[in-house]
Amino acid sequence: MKKKIEINRVADHSQYNTVAAGVALTGRFDVSCYSPDGRLKWETFGKNIVVNVGLQKLLDILFVGSAQVVDPWYVGLAGTTPTIASGDTMASHAGWTQMINYDEAIRQEFTNVRTAEAVANTASTADFTISTASTIGGGFLGSDNTKNGSTGTLLCAVAFTGGNKSASDDDTIAVTYTFSAADS
Repeated sequence: MKKKIEINRVADHSQYNTVAAGVALTGRFDVSCYSPDGRLKWETFGKNIVVNVGLQKLLDILFVGSAQVVDPWYVGLAGTTPTIASGDTMASHAGWTQMINYDEAIRQEFTNVRTAEAVANTASTADFTISTASTIGGGFLGSDNTKNGSTGTLLCAVAFTGGNKSASDDDTIAVTYTFSAADS
């Protein structure tokens, strides 16, 4: 009986010594569509999911000392009605397809600038010139610039909050991505 009491005392004592701490990582895609004459056609946004391989990459860089720091990352577009899952990778993402109907030969570089606890490409958006009428449902950040490629690390992906958006030939899709960290 004495042993049981000691265990309970330890358990009771531990409740006073716990510290709740953590880090919240959030990402947001802000996307605008401009007609060839520069007129704003629509804007949308979405808060992304940092997928498992993206989280693993971050932990490798922060704690394991990975020499494989990714710089730069590349912005890609997702097609109609993407369903993002935490297990998605660049090679396997059954709930969405890459939207590749743009003139640029490669995915666009995420040219980031760090301010306080965030990085963003507000100074240099990732711009895509649409090559044929298309539907865009989201976006993603990957470590490889190959258009429609399936290699590299998928950091995160998003489905637009407002649903699918249409773009016409020669429209410009401007993507701003912000990744921030905060104490939680």
